Amino acid sequence: MFSRRTSWDRATNRLAERLEQARRDGVELLDLAETNPTKVGLSTPDREILEALAHPDALEYDPDPRGRLAARQAIVKVYEARGVAVRPEDILLTASTSEAYGWLFKLLGDRGEEVLVPRPSYPLFQYLSGLEGIETAGYPLSLQGSWHIDLDALRESATEQTCAIVVVSPNNPTGNYLKRDELQGLEAFAAGRGLAIVGDEVFAEYPLREDVSRAASILEASAALTFSLGGLSKLAGLPQMKLGWMVLGGPEALRDEALQRLEIVADTYLSVGSPVQRAAPALLQAGASIRRAIQQRIAANFETLQAGVPESSGCRVLPCEGGWSAVLRVPAVMSEEEWVLSLLDQEHVLVHPGYFFDFQSPAYLVLSLLPREADFREGIDRILGRLVKHAS
Repeated sequence: MFSRRTSWDRATNRLAERLEQARRDGVELLDLAETNPTKVGLSTPDREILEALAHPDALEYDPDPRGRLAARQAIVKVYEARGVAVRPEDILLTASTSEAYGWLFKLLGDRGEEVLVPRPSYPLFQYLSGLEGIETAGYPLSLQGSWHIDLDALRESATEQTCAIVVVSPNNPTGNYLKRDELQGLEAFAAGRGLAIVGDEVFAEYPLREDVSRAASILEASAALTFSLGGLSKLAGLPQMKLGWMVLGGPEALRDEALQRLEIVADTYLSVGSPVQRAAPALLQAGASIRRAIQQRIAANFETLQAGVPESSGCRVLPCEGGWSAVLRVPAVMSEEEWVLSLLDQEHVLVHPGYFFDFQSPAYLVLSLLPREADFREGIDRILGRLVKHAS
């Protein structure tokens, strides 16, 4: 009766079970895994947001498969601020970045084909690709002083079934941005193999420091078909508004063919609500203050993490260039699962284990940089305290 594409393993893991029990018991947790910007005490311009959504035009329904022109023109300015020129006619609005992935996997892959995705990285790709009947295969990110794409390993990972390459810049959770030399290598390989490059750039506006070697966008590649993904969720700290987008780049003939096909997909769903499309220019403007608050928060918390973890602790804060997450390597005296369960049960601190993000060796903890600064500082102190207890 049910499709194989939805036959996931739904067994509850030990962390989820213990977390649910702690919440039932009324345990007050320090959640260092929280990535919801609406739950971490950020100041938001509520009046401006609500006024934008209350405009009378929001009651009109005038569907455009690519999305309302004024909204797409506002997104053009987002890329202009990065120094990247795009056209509104090369932009399609979606209800989320996840939906954009779904549309692109429909466009690019047939059943049995695969997309290359970075490892470690966010674990959503397996579900998004599986729902479209295609597979994922990983290519490694290498840590040698800093994180970078292992281009040789990526090339070796590609097979005859490969239809696209996903690049996340900055990657989640490692925080490394795509560099121009990496993009040149990717572009040459993709163009030679007839592969598209999907650039997930939702965290692009959150650098922890400047670096002139970074690519401003995947759209800098001109020889391969490219797609840049973004959305209000991260750019403006407004995940509840459900507005994402994709911007197409690359050779004109490939770009035009992709746009025509995607327009049919978009017209089939017409999933983006009129109110958020009408409000998009104002929401992007209002979101600038939320973005500044997030930027200040992640910078302060990452500084706290670096200052609070001495070399003598046996832990190491891994290099991070930007985004909302940080990775802490801890001694492999026990498994990652035992680490997070110990922190949850004994210190009432919630973090994610590295294996959630496809780290291939123990022991890594993944922390969100969004929590309130006092909570984050206290959580780091408790993690280090637990480390001392295990070492004694």
